[in-house]
Amino acid sequence: MSRIGRLAVDIPTGVQVELTGSKVRVKGPKGELSREFSSLIAIKMEDNQIKIARNSDNPEERALHGTTRALLANMVHGVSKGFDVVLEVEGVGYRAEMEGKNLALFVGYSHPVKIEPPAGISFETDAKTRQIKVSGFDKELVGQVAANVRNVRPPEPYHGKGLRYLGEKVRRKAGKAGKGAK
Repeated sequence: MSRIGRLAVDIPTGVQVELTGSKVRVKGPKGELSREFSSLIAIKMEDNQIKIARNSDNPEERALHGTTRALLANMVHGVSKGFDVVLEVEGVGYRAEMEGKNLALFVGYSHPVKIEPPAGISFETDAKTRQIKVSGFDKELVGQVAANVRNVRPPEPYHGKGLRYLGEKVRRKAGKAGKGAK
């Protein structure tokens, strides 16, 4: 039995879950998500909880068991509390600013890079701590948008300049060896 898959997903107050066969729709204060799951996994509602079960020990069903539960838990958490990813801006003269709801990055190019948030995503910047916060209710979309922002200028290994996740360790390389004594 999957250690993750056998755990029930608690449904907080204010969140509505609809099961229609293998399609699940979750609606909460932050937004609404729906997803189609495999028909090999049984999803049931009992006592304000979502329970996931599999029919057999086939490798395919075993692989889907924990994954289905994790995806459902992320959907419930997203519509109730939401998800955040924080990026740091590192480098002399590098900065991030808000232009309305769009993000403008000044990261060493001849022009600012403007990023428009997709539906359900919002950006926040803090000039003092030089951070960018990507927020939303869909964990997958928040992570993808944060990765797209980071790819505008990923951290380089010599000086460490660029956009990085909060707490990300950048592997540094030694620079050129200086003119040494013979």
